[in-house]
Amino acid sequence: MSKPTERIIKTNGISLHVVEQGEGPLVLLCHGFPECSYSWRHQIEALAAAGFHAVAPDMRGYGKSDRPEAIDQYTMFHMVGDLVGLLDALEAATAVIIGHDWGAAIAWQAARLRPDRFRAVVSLSVPYRPRGPARPTSLMPQTADAQFYQLYFQEPGVAEAEFEKDPRLTSLAMLFGGSGEGVAAIRAMTANSGSAPGVGMVPRTGGWLPSSAPPLPSWLSEAELDVYAGEFARSGFRGPLNYYRNVDRNWELMAAFDGTKVTVPALYIAGDHDMVVAFPNSAELIANMKQSVPQLRDTRMLPGCGHWTQQERPAEVNAAIIEFLRSLPN
Repeated sequence: MSKPTERIIKTNGISLHVVEQGEGPLVLLCHGFPECSYSWRHQIEALAAAGFHAVAPDMRGYGKSDRPEAIDQYTMFHMVGDLVGLLDALEAATAVIIGHDWGAAIAWQAARLRPDRFRAVVSLSVPYRPRGPARPTSLMPQTADAQFYQLYFQEPGVAEAEFEKDPRLTSLAMLFGGSGEGVAAIRAMTANSGSAPGVGMVPRTGGWLPSSAPPLPSWLSEAELDVYAGEFARSGFRGPLNYYRNVDRNWELMAAFDGTKVTVPALYIAGDHDMVVAFPNSAELIANMKQSVPQLRDTRMLPGCGHWTQQERPAEVNAAIIEFLRSLPN
């Protein structure tokens, strides 16, 4: 079997770098924050071996893809437009879209808005979330001492300055902290201290990152960490953070589609140690997801798995995805 290849594809007025392998029905893999196409390294070859054409882009603002400067160039409509254009460039009438983290949020909306192009959806970590009653930032928790991490990301330049100081430490801290091992360590520390920090909360003084490097999680090698560090050393964090700076704008723009359901077949996979699953209302969203996603085929929770689903549990995730893909009509 051939090895993965890389190329640049023009779409929606920008250039996206993609990694691809295999022939057959198209499967589009959309990464989240703070990652890149490399986060699908365990899935691309498995999907190709199973008879699919796997394509993983560096999403807008990431890696070797274009990074528009303006904040308003990172709305949900831009992201879905990039992916529709990618299908056009690949001369594919349809694709199954798979997303993780921000990529999952985008995958849900791509399938919801363009079911004619995205014939099925797999979401890792992030459940489908209907449009809320108010601007998202107005509902995010904050106290005198701490604020929700997405609020910390809102002011341009603040999180960039912290994260870009040492991209390797940033990558390691996030990959360990959000992993099943990292969450287990925090829970053990909390049990011993008797106090529990809020999920996703950032102190108002001192920033988000730890003062010293955490251990490498068991599923990540030094060489793999070097890839992430190298990508963000080159591309920076402004583009990725701009996704969060559009959450209120997305809420406004998506008003016309309020109530529209995801009508294509869907699969949801998450870890029971995932911080997203621990967010307020997430359990309710997962339990009631079929109301908005009537063709939800299955919900799979992976014991001990943290946020980095497809990297922490590649064999289980690959098996579930391939089983789902093979169940779809041709």
